[in-house]
Amino acid sequence: MSDRPVSQLPIADYAFLSDCHGAALVSRAGSVDWLSFARFDAPAICARLLDAGGGHWVIRPVGEARARRHYLEGTLVLETTFETPTGTVVLIDALATGPNERGHRLGAEAPHALIRSVRCLAGHADLEIEYAPRPEYGLVFPLLIPTDGGLFARGGASVLQLSSPVPFQITRSTARAGVRIEAGQRLEFALQHRSSAEAAPRAWAQADIAERLDDTIAAWRSWSELHQNYEGPWRELVRHSGRVLQGLTYFPTGAIVAAPTTSLPEAVGGRRNWDYRYTWVRDASFTLEALWVAACPDEAYKFFDFLAGAALTQIERGVDMQIMFGIGGEHDLTERELPHLSGWRASRPIRVGNGAWNQRQLDVYGELLNAAYRLQGQLATLDSVTRHFLADLADAAARHYRDPDQGIWEIRGPPRDFLYSKLMCWVALDRAIRLKDLLGAADRVEHWRAAREDIHQAILTQGWSERAGAFTQAFGSDELDASALMMALVGFLPADNPRMLATIDAIERELTDARGLVYRYRTDDGLNGEEGTFLLCTFWLAHAVALAGQIERAKAILARAAGYANDVGLFAEEVEPDTGELLGNFPQAFSHIGLINAAWAIAEAEQAQSAR
Repeated sequence: MSDRPVSQLPIADYAFLSDCHGAALVSRAGSVDWLSFARFDAPAICARLLDAGGGHWVIRPVGEARARRHYLEGTLVLETTFETPTGTVVLIDALATGPNERGHRLGAEAPHALIRSVRCLAGHADLEIEYAPRPEYGLVFPLLIPTDGGLFARGGASVLQLSSPVPFQITRSTARAGVRIEAGQRLEFALQHRSSAEAAPRAWAQADIAERLDDTIAAWRSWSELHQNYEGPWRELVRHSGRVLQGLTYFPTGAIVAAPTTSLPEAVGGRRNWDYRYTWVRDASFTLEALWVAACPDEAYKFFDFLAGAALTQIERGVDMQIMFGIGGEHDLTERELPHLSGWRASRPIRVGNGAWNQRQLDVYGELLNAAYRLQGQLATLDSVTRHFLADLADAAARHYRDPDQGIWEIRGPPRDFLYSKLMCWVALDRAIRLKDLLGAADRVEHWRAAREDIHQAILTQGWSERAGAFTQAFGSDELDASALMMALVGFLPADNPRMLATIDAIERELTDARGLVYRYRTDDGLNGEEGTFLLCTFWLAHAVALAGQIERAKAILARAAGYANDVGLFAEEVEPDTGELLGNFPQAFSHIGLINAAWAIAEAEQAQSAR
């Protein structure tokens, strides 16, 4: 195990836990360094990921130990095995989901509790336990009070009950304990959370904690068995990615977060540090499409109902639909900084909220309608309000497709005629036409067809650069952008169309680094500093190449990108070009989405080839 300060550990050092409400990140050394209960975007109870004093909960052997870890099969329950000079210890970590016999309401009865179970397999080991909760991102140093069966912590808006079989020594707001564990012995710990307005929880008995852990394991496995049937290339990683995406879903509303963390940077020491704990319409729509491959979602309607409730009045008033919302449907996501946190590897500022919430990005209409088209078999229960909302999205795309915007990458500069935005307006109209019966909108089809054809011609004539020999980032530009690959992925042009093939080759030639990974673009985006290569874009390249029928080339590209998953199969957003280290918020839905869709495209291409 590393002796480096925790806030300096590689992002890849962490594993992800979820109860479909909140999230935790646990290091290889057994330290919970990020923990948000009840809501992904709630102020963190532990934030040592972003500052050494941000709060943590460590359980680990004293002295030297070699750690290896994996998720229990079919779950997001983490098992870490520590080999010490005197014995072998296993630590199991989970955010309790509650029982789930039917398998499709994962998280419906989540008790908002982190369970940590320790058992000794052989010999003995001395354990050190350090519990230092710091609610509100490290601002609150709570009062720790010994209780029957554990510790009670109160401070700020949080009430915490730690259930523990061992006593603690308390120094201010930090509790420490040491215990020897022998072969066959098992120790159960649980941390429950409530708001200060709720009744304080009672400590759980050892048998109760063990039962709740068993329920959580069974719930995840039941969900996986019911939902996951993908059998193509990279089967285990695709299925695992499906569970990660499910873990990024907020059960109460059906909202889907882009990542469970904030301000993990796109470059070490840089300022490109954003809060991803919200629902981007784009990311969530992509997630639903990927779950169609990796997990067969049967509650997709819930997300569309959530979004209709959040955005319906905007569309009815004729204003742009927001590109993102809070996971409860909140509109105002005003960005602020947390100056008391030093940041991962001194990468500041730390941001809460996201200033892109009021940007104009016209692509969201297409992504949402594309997801509805892909999942139409699960949308028969949509109410009339949501159907009307989806039809109105196509009208909005037809009304605004000529307008400039900020584009998919949220470039903080003047609006432009981004090709990707025009493309997704085309997608919105194309999918709405195909969904006319579901949407009850046959009377709008003629108007939609005319706008769709207008966009198609505009992209073919204004989106192509003879100088670049490719479709480019924006109308009239010669700059390449990996998002042009989506032209093949959404069916605007066949992937083997000569101009599409030229674009694929140009992006691989001009936007790929020495590791074979793809940058989003290489143009000035109005922000200071550099960024790493983008895993989603690399998976897009593999996907497009597979659609072009170049299966071995696609496999090689996907394998390169998939190799940057950490030891428990998790991807961040980007990869540092020089070191190969993971960068950005973690785990990142976009990257897991890209892996799933590229693998599926390769599977489909192989099946088509074998059928010839």
